[in-house]
Amino acid sequence: MANVVVVGAQWGDEGKGKIVDWLSERADIVARFQGGHNAGHTLVIDGVTYKLSLLPSGIVRRGKLSVIGNGVVLDPWALLDEIGRLAAQGVAVTPANLMIAENAALILPVHGELDRAREAEAGRGRIGTTGRGIGPAYEDKVGRRSVRVADLADAATLATRLDRLLVHHDALRRGLGLAPVDRAALEAGLAAVAPRILPFAGPVWKVLAEARRAGRRILFEGAQGALLDIDFGTYPFVTSSNTLAGMAAAGTGIGPGAIGYVLGIAKAYTTRVGEGPFPTELADATGERMGERGREFGTVTGRKRRCGWFDAVLVRQTCATSGVSGLALTKLDVLDGFDELRICTGYELDGVTLDHLPAAADRQARVRPLYETVAGWAESTAGARSWADLPAAAVKYVRRIEELVRCPVALVSTSPERDDTILVTDPFAD
Repeated sequence: MANVVVVGAQWGDEGKGKIVDWLSERADIVARFQGGHNAGHTLVIDGVTYKLSLLPSGIVRRGKLSVIGNGVVLDPWALLDEIGRLAAQGVAVTPANLMIAENAALILPVHGELDRAREAEAGRGRIGTTGRGIGPAYEDKVGRRSVRVADLADAATLATRLDRLLVHHDALRRGLGLAPVDRAALEAGLAAVAPRILPFAGPVWKVLAEARRAGRRILFEGAQGALLDIDFGTYPFVTSSNTLAGMAAAGTGIGPGAIGYVLGIAKAYTTRVGEGPFPTELADATGERMGERGREFGTVTGRKRRCGWFDAVLVRQTCATSGVSGLALTKLDVLDGFDELRICTGYELDGVTLDHLPAAADRQARVRPLYETVAGWAESTAGARSWADLPAAAVKYVRRIEELVRCPVALVSTSPERDDTILVTDPFAD
């Protein structure tokens, strides 16, 4: 059986939630492998909208096991709030359908406080984080001072973890003009949340290994996008984790040989939230039109997304770094009605043509896009479920993207609804 990894091929917000939900019908287990509650997925099912941040998209399907892997940094309070919101919509989340890796690191209130204080001090040099503490939590994980899910079960271990953690954080807080951490309040908060979180905890790596041996299908769900990867993204305007497909193995404890197919998700145009370079950005009426038609506001933050033409250079680059087997092209319908469309095929920098985005931040900021113009289409693609439903110009646009990114299109999404999807290649096919 093919196990599938789904990753964003741009700067996130590509529509992974709908695609993962659509694919989860074919899966037995849906596993989230990195990021935190800074990520957001919006699902529209039978007219009902579900907004998820930590929970895998498969949680809204009955009979599926959802998994939060060790590569995720987990805010327990945010998770419980999300579980409560889903319960109000009729979706029950219990240890029968959700497992959390017992070795996952926790996001604590001190992480959010530090995140926001740093951004406030940075001024023009701010990164544009969500302020939810994801970066500081990953720093503590690498610094070997995290509180992990399993630590909540033992008071002595938890006390030792907090000793090490607070020595570090209190020193940082002094430098930022913040008061020392209220340890008693933090311990009380963790004591209150522990009995609600621990029933979900377990050895995710073991459960996935047994599932693989039993021939069960696993869908690995990434957060954000490849261009936000800590190593291969537009550094320093990136997230604090590896967002590439390879993280699916390390972030859940399953071997890389278990991954059979990598599905990259890309919009038919490009968007970005927050700071950082964006070569094809359109700060004009065309960009506004894309944003309005695509309802381009962040699921988690509500921030307005920056919009621009499809950048084939960047998607080709992310297809290579994530080993993408096939692309899912989303929001094709947003481009309905444009007389012509443009696709970025390369960059110009200091008189030199480039076929990739350089790693140096100053060079990234100075590249200029080189465009190819293609015909648009007047007809509607909204709700199309087969190639025959698409205008000829829309088909040509998709085929040209395939050529430029050197990767086949496996799926085309034409609306937020789950079934408005054109299937070209089934990623779960044996």
